[in-house]
Amino acid sequence: MDLSKILDDRLICIDMLSKNKDEAIDELSGKLKIAGYIDDIESFKKDIYHRESLGSTGIGNYIAIPHGRSDSVKEIGVAIGKLKQEIEWETLDDKGVKIVFLFAVGNDNENAEKHLMLLAEVASKLGKEEAVEKLLEAKSVEDIKKVFI
Repeated sequence: MDLSKILDDRLICIDMLSKNKDEAIDELSGKLKIAGYIDDIESFKKDIYHRESLGSTGIGNYIAIPHGRSDSVKEIGVAIGKLKQEIEWETLDDKGVKIVFLFAVGNDNENAEKHLMLLAEVASKLGKEEAVEKLLEAKSVEDIKKVFI
């Protein structure tokens, strides 16, 4: 899956003011709804929180990747938010989160396959210290996109 084709400027927020996990998920879900990626915010968030209940999506290094398959998804996408301040999140390294990648993926088998490919591609980039540093230092939407293109 080509991440450069998935990244949508409308879904990238460089200065999120969210003060906690719930606000961050709300804000990014709103972006997905406005851009037409999902049709029902509450149903989508319910599916995201169900996945969160199965295990933390805070992968460490100030990154969280909340996701979950949902019938409310009309188009696969990822909303990215860079927070102005670190927020509390259950993470593998017990640090907070500064960058959130909220994945929107449908519930059918084709979307499940794309979901895994998208997660794998993002995870491979985020596994590189240099990429994480660039994300943390990003000052624009273009800066964030350059990490993945």
